[in-house]
Amino acid sequence: MSFLDLSIREIHEALLEGKVTPLELTKEALERAKANKDNAFEKILEEEALSFAKSLGPIEKDNLLFGIPFVAKDNFSTEGIETTASSNILNGYVPLFDATAIAKLKEHKAVLIGKTTLDELAMGGTGTSGHLGYTYNPYDPTHTREVGGSSCGSAAAVAAGIVPFALGSDTGDSVRKPASLAGLVGFKPTWGRISRWGLFPFAPSLDTVAYFTRYVDDASILLNVLAGRDEKDSTSSTKTVEDYSPSETPSLAGKRIAVLKEINDSLIDEENRQKFNDSLKEMEKEGAYLETIEFGRELLESLYASYIVISSAEATSNNANLDGLKFGPRGEGKTYSEAMMDARTKGFSTLIKRRFVIGSYSLMRENREELFLRAQRCRAKVTSRLGEILKDFDFIYAPATPSIAPRFNETSDKLSALSLIADNHLVLGNFAGLPSITIPLFLENGMPIGVNLTGRAFEEKELLNAAKALENITGLKGLSIRMKGELK
Repeated sequence: MSFLDLSIREIHEALLEGKVTPLELTKEALERAKANKDNAFEKILEEEALSFAKSLGPIEKDNLLFGIPFVAKDNFSTEGIETTASSNILNGYVPLFDATAIAKLKEHKAVLIGKTTLDELAMGGTGTSGHLGYTYNPYDPTHTREVGGSSCGSAAAVAAGIVPFALGSDTGDSVRKPASLAGLVGFKPTWGRISRWGLFPFAPSLDTVAYFTRYVDDASILLNVLAGRDEKDSTSSTKTVEDYSPSETPSLAGKRIAVLKEINDSLIDEENRQKFNDSLKEMEKEGAYLETIEFGRELLESLYASYIVISSAEATSNNANLDGLKFGPRGEGKTYSEAMMDARTKGFSTLIKRRFVIGSYSLMRENREELFLRAQRCRAKVTSRLGEILKDFDFIYAPATPSIAPRFNETSDKLSALSLIADNHLVLGNFAGLPSITIPLFLENGMPIGVNLTGRAFEEKELLNAAKALENITGLKGLSIRMKGELK
């Protein structure tokens, strides 16, 4: 087994003992990246990564990220490195600064080896709309199944064993759903817990810096580094950062956990339903109190439509600066309007144009009350209902996805009644800004499916403890395609 396949803490111990060097880790990660066929990368940063790894001094004993290779979704600003958000309208754009999350990882001497693919401008959930084409699920050698989106490349890179962790962003479920489909830990902290400075905005009231790991412990290590107030981001929280390391012996004993009836009832995959119900029994054996409750079917069925309206409206406003003059390829035309029209027509995919039309239409004075404000009222009701539940329960537990990764011809970005609740409920965490984590539950025909825990705002430590206890129950700690044969 390679050191890259170990946990962050285990890799750090190997570095301290001189069993491997940062440069050796970086070289192997780069070789794995170059050999990968899942279309996970916008750009592999071989020269930059090797130079950075060579520049590192003695191993820092208390810095667990020292010399650890990682990748970042290509909607994080990276100084001197082209950053396109997988959109043609940003081809050639080279930022002048690093996003705060990138800067913090660099300060801790982690080695950025590549920028990863995403659904264009982080909109979409299939990993199919980026300008480099489809991103494939590493668990499917036929390249017919999704890895999910929008953080598709980051998910594929960690699932393929290229790096131990990867940055992503989560606006509706863009890290937690791919984590389920790729057998990973996908963690989204409380909104505002990690600075969004330098993350290209999609829908700022929902956007959260999030990430993929293969171990719950690794998720806590990253939060210890990334959490905190950032004066560059006025929405970042001033709440004190605690030590998020979970207990060595985490327990679910005495924890009150809510199971939402409508989500379980909407599962169409019987094996998924059975494995989920089996996990409930195992959690009860560990001393957890579980209760199945009703959230409200109408509210859950309204989630996706409300999300599309709110996110599209915010995206329309936030991306108005992509006019073909300030960034990327310059539009052609004699006037500003003509140049902008040309650049946006050529630079945006059909999906993005559709989202902008929805957003603009929803914000029109004639439609604002019926569409945008109605969606916001729905969001408020959802948030209120979540607050009621989390007064009585410590966590909400649910299947993360309705089934294994779908085939590319089985899904689209269009509204559909199929799996309406089971496929879209993770947006609950974004609507209320709550911390939420997905971990692997089981493998079905060699393809992973995960489960999700959502907790109270700023109670990440409690959530990570519960997730680690659940990870011990599932036995799928450290899962990747290089390990799946060893983890039945």
